[in-house]
Amino acid sequence: MAPWPSYVINLADNTRRMANSAGQLDAHSLPWARIEGVNGWAMSQPEVDQVYDATRNARAGKHPLVRPEIGCYLSHIAAWRQIAEGRAGGGFIFEDDFAANADLGEAVTLLSAPQDQWDMVKLFSFDEAPDLVSEEALGRFRIGIPYRVPTCLIGYGLTKAGAARLVARALPFFRPVDEDQKFFWETGLRVALILPPPIVVGDQEAATGTIGQTRRAMRSGRSRIGQALHNLRYRLSYERQLRRARRGAGS
Repeated sequence: MAPWPSYVINLADNTRRMANSAGQLDAHSLPWARIEGVNGWAMSQPEVDQVYDATRNARAGKHPLVRPEIGCYLSHIAAWRQIAEGRAGGGFIFEDDFAANADLGEAVTLLSAPQDQWDMVKLFSFDEAPDLVSEEALGRFRIGIPYRVPTCLIGYGLTKAGAARLVARALPFFRPVDEDQKFFWETGLRVALILPPPIVVGDQEAATGTIGQTRRAMRSGRSRIGQALHNLRYRLSYERQLRRARRGAGS
């Protein structure tokens, strides 16, 4: 079976990142296409207001989104559309700072086989021993449903139907795109994780800077204590909703 196509999100200025990504996918004989990343800094305020719900963010978000986060979300939406409108049964999306392990090609090929167990599959998690609700063998890998969906979106697969569902509900958004996927009871997607991960985090240096660098340079408008209390309420609310969702799923 031929693997689903891969899509690499890349800002035009980050040529070295794109070259690294292309070389890795080519080395594994994986078909791929580049997705032109959206530069949030280049967006006008009316353009931002069309896609970002700042009011809902202030009420229910963890922190105000910075411009690169807004551009990042729009970039992922563009990749979802490619999968939703494509001919394959799904596709894989990579941010251009991933690093492939030796078994990436094997993992992607196995995950491209027809199945009805998941809608999104994460190719990476910072947690080396995640708590899985269920799991099964996939070749020499394991694939399972994590109790807590990993945040990172450095590499993941989506079925065609899953991509279409994400596109339909995407706008306007009020959380970062990776944070949004943790709320699987809102997206309606079954999110799986493949282990061991076939990718890791690669070179973080970027000509355009990173989201983390931008966030550290910005202030939320809250005092340090106020932000800490807000973060605590956000975390407790998420944990409560997560427990309810997993109980509802019978896990």
